[in-house]
Amino acid sequence: MIMSEYNFYNGKNMRKEGKILLPNKPPYYRTYGVHFSGSNQQRIAGIFSLGWEKQMLSTYNWDGLKRSEKGKIIFQYTLKGHGEIRVNQQTFRLKPGTAFFVNIPSDHRYYLPEDSKEWEFIHLTLFGDESNQVFQEITKKIGNIIHLDINSPPIQLIFDLYDKAIHDEIHDAYEASAYAYNFLMELSRFISTNGDRNQKWPDSISKAIQFIHSRYTTYITLDDIVEASGLSKYHFSRLFHQTMKITPLQYVTRTRINEAIKLLKNEALTIEEISQRVGFSNGNYFGKVFRSSIGVSPGKYRDKKSFIPVDQLIPEN
Repeated sequence: MIMSEYNFYNGKNMRKEGKILLPNKPPYYRTYGVHFSGSNQQRIAGIFSLGWEKQMLSTYNWDGLKRSEKGKIIFQYTLKGHGEIRVNQQTFRLKPGTAFFVNIPSDHRYYLPEDSKEWEFIHLTLFGDESNQVFQEITKKIGNIIHLDINSPPIQLIFDLYDKAIHDEIHDAYEASAYAYNFLMELSRFISTNGDRNQKWPDSISKAIQFIHSRYTTYITLDDIVEASGLSKYHFSRLFHQTMKITPLQYVTRTRINEAIKLLKNEALTIEEISQRVGFSNGNYFGKVFRSSIGVSPGKYRDKKSFIPVDQLIPEN
């Protein structure tokens, strides 16, 4: 393996109690290139480079059709300031919490815009047939722009990888491949369970979803959701089903069941208390809906002795 390091590092470890923390002082920005010999690398998922940068000059400008690297996939996540990316004919502002996911070569260009004083970000470049397959699946589903909290598993994993690179803890191609797969699977899982916040829904649908997530603990009707959307009842119901593949009230139920799954881990709460906290009128009705969704009663689910529990329902659509 050849690991190239650019810029200086003072050796400070970012780990604390198993969690990656942002340093109190600005880090020494650098990028590592991770290169292994071997013809089998292209068939798998691998890491090409990773880094932490802060750009302050307008000369920072990368065109996806003019780069020498081929067959690479770039994931870049904004920490501070902002940048911009043009993908095909659409331009996106990249604020903190926003990432782009693009491949090379493709029609994109990312850069520091004139109205930005700085753009600080972490980035991970992958390669390999398996990486490309996952990239195609993700971008087909939600596009090239992804919104993630800094504490989300995919972002924390990049910080962890960065820390390992600093301390020369990526030892061989097999380990690098495992880390690449881990990142791709964490990103896929995040999108599967948080896809609503990344999809480019019509504004009316986004308003309805936001309303549902803020009011699912109370009694809400279809008319309440329609009013939040700003559309007519017929138009909204048709558009919602077309976008989400389920009805608005089915979406409410799914949201409540997912929240109930989380609360059932707290054994101090009774089934009746949980049913009320997630918006069901009584425990009996909650039990029927839960059994229909999960296949067992809330009590048996909590017992966990006869089946493998889940953390969240992944929709079929």
